[in-house]
Amino acid sequence: MLFPKKVKFRKWQNGRKSEARLAMPETRGITLAFGSFGLKAETPARVKSNQIEAARKVITRTITKSGKMWIRIFPDRPYTQKAAQMGMGKGKGDPKGYVFEVRPGRVIFEVDGVDEATAAKALRKAGAKLPIKSRMVKREKSA
Repeated sequence: MLFPKKVKFRKWQNGRKSEARLAMPETRGITLAFGSFGLKAETPARVKSNQIEAARKVITRTITKSGKMWIRIFPDRPYTQKAAQMGMGKGKGDPKGYVFEVRPGRVIFEVDGVDEATAAKALRKAGAKLPIKSRMVKREKSA
């Protein structure tokens, strides 16, 4: 699973909870940079590192050795959880894992070296592993 080697702060503050702000379209990472096909987010969510790993495994198995895959997101935001049977108060819980905040329009995975049908199958399966609605995008042919 993906997680940072070293962090400056073990715990982050929660951040803004505004649905409107989360639903605003992404401005960075919205175009294909490496591959011919990509998986693009349609809804906002926090994607955990184990969900990214599950999607990565599915893509790798589907495209086999002929294709290449890129992960365009990296989970660097820690999330915490208090222990079971713990009362309210007494501070913030211990870090449990890492997430990436995905906003609509962000390209999450890219695939190349396979035909469109195989790429569509791989990205559809990967999208099912993530807590967001997503769609496949492909590179426009330049004239």
